[in-house]
Amino acid sequence: MDKHTSVDEVRAFHARLMAVVSGSDDQRLERVFESVSREAFLGAGPWKIRVNESYIETPSANPVFIYQNNVVALDAAKGINNGEPFLHARWIGAVAPKSGETIVHIGAGVGYYTALLSMLALPYGRIHAFEIEPALARRASDNLAPFESVTVVQGDATELALPDCDLIYVNAGVVSPPVSWLKALRPGGRIVFPWRPSQQLGVALMMTRAESSFTVRPLGPAWFIPCVGASDPAGCVKTPSPLQVRSIRTAWLTQDREPDDTAVAVCRDVWLSDRSD
Repeated sequence: MDKHTSVDEVRAFHARLMAVVSGSDDQRLERVFESVSREAFLGAGPWKIRVNESYIETPSANPVFIYQNNVVALDAAKGINNGEPFLHARWIGAVAPKSGETIVHIGAGVGYYTALLSMLALPYGRIHAFEIEPALARRASDNLAPFESVTVVQGDATELALPDCDLIYVNAGVVSPPVSWLKALRPGGRIVFPWRPSQQLGVALMMTRAESSFTVRPLGPAWFIPCVGASDPAGCVKTPSPLQVRSIRTAWLTQDREPDDTAVAVCRDVWLSDRSD
C-alpha cells in the first residue's frame, strides 16, 4: 500500500468491491458499505484473522488489514467471528433489503452487519437484532446506539417470539429452520440462513414466502458455527447431496403439506423439493 493511502481510501475501495460482489443494482450499497466503519465494531486492534482452522494476528492496529475479504475473531476461543465480507455482500444483494422494512438479524454478533442492514432499511425501517452471547450482545448494544430504529435482544431466537417481518438474516448454522421463524415472515418476506443438513454440507439458502409455500434459491457454500436451538443433527431426516441442493426450488411447512416423492430434503418443520410450485 502506498504510504500516503488513507484508511478512508481503502474503505471506499472495499465498499466498491462489496457493491460489485453483491450482484445488485441497488445504488445505495456502495455508500452504505463505505459509511459503516468495520473497525468501530471490532474493537481495538491488532485483530485475529481466521485462516483455515487457526488465527493469525494483524501486524498492527491499522484498519487497512480488516478491509480485505477476511474473517475476524470476536471470540477466538469459541470460534465466533465477524464473517466474510464478500459472502455477506452476496447475501445482502440477494435478499435486497428495502426502505421501511422490518428486519430480524439472528446471530448479530457485535452488530457490524446489523448496522449495514439498518442503513438499507432507512427511512422508517426497524431492525431487531438477536444475539445469544451476553458479552457480544452488550457490545452490539453499545455499537448500534447511534443507528436509528435498532433493538438488540440478548437471548435465544429459537425460543423467543419474533416480530412479523420482511426479512430474517441468520448468521448461525441451521439444520432445520424453526417454524416460528418461517411463520414470522410476511407475504413476500425473505429468510437467508446457512443450512447444515449434515456435517458434510453447508450452503446458504434464501427462502421467500409465497401464498402457500416458499420459493427457494441456493446461494452457495456457507459455514457458520451452529445455531443454538436449531442445530440438532436429528432435525433433518432426509439429507440431500450437493448436486441435489442446487436443484431445490420450493419448500413447504410439514404441518401444511406432507412430503411427497419430489422431496429432496425433509427436516423437522419444513421439507424441500426440486419441483416449482
